[in-house]
Amino acid sequence: MSLRPSTLTEQVAGQLAAEIARGTYAVGAKLPAGKDLARQYGVSAAVIREATERLRSQGLVRSRQGSGCVVLARTGSAGFQVPALLEADRVQLAHVYELRMELEGGAAALAARRRTRDDLIAMQAALDGLRDCLDDPDPDSGVEHDVAFHSAVAVATHNPSYQRLLQYLSLQLRQAVRTARVNSLRHAGLPARVHREHVALFDAIARGEAEAARAAAVSHLRAAAGRLELGLAFADSSLSSEHGLAS
Repeated sequence: MSLRPSTLTEQVAGQLAAEIARGTYAVGAKLPAGKDLARQYGVSAAVIREATERLRSQGLVRSRQGSGCVVLARTGSAGFQVPALLEADRVQLAHVYELRMELEGGAAALAARRRTRDDLIAMQAALDGLRDCLDDPDPDSGVEHDVAFHSAVAVATHNPSYQRLLQYLSLQLRQAVRTARVNSLRHAGLPARVHREHVALFDAIARGEAEAARAAAVSHLRAAAGRLELGLAFADSSLSSEHGLAS
């Protein structure tokens, strides 16, 4: 898997960032609707979603469901940033997945303690959408349902800080999901296995079993990292070398 390709997402995000820097889209103004941007740049809606997620992670825009993207600044934030999936090398990606396991494992445990009926309905709706497109040869068909499921788990924590932090990682999540779906569609039975991982997480949350939910989330993410051929051994082996530990 090539980790540093020049992608449509990067190109569109770069052009939008340049337009913001030039003042074409002023601070406080809304970006054009996603369908209009897709038409303007000649790309899919999925590319526009990823491009605006990238701008949001850089602190250039704020996005809210149903209200579009509002420009926050003409230059990006120099603070903490997690590399986009396609920009990172394998060690960096392993670190991102370790971070996600801790964050999403904790979110799943909190969700199991705090979830409401509406939270469970939102998770189930996302799972139903995933189930309905398991065998769809288009890898993009299930991406939004997959992202919606993880987002619903974050919402079920009823902790706004968890929600904002996991939303910050949504670009990496969306890219990882799509890459994993491309790989899964090459192997008979793998999409169904991935779906079962999501169902296991949902079931643990629905039962209110916090530690089982944490374990299910971590197991799913570890398996996802394996499907991306990260293995998480990269981070472990580098630590072992530094400290003279046996591998």
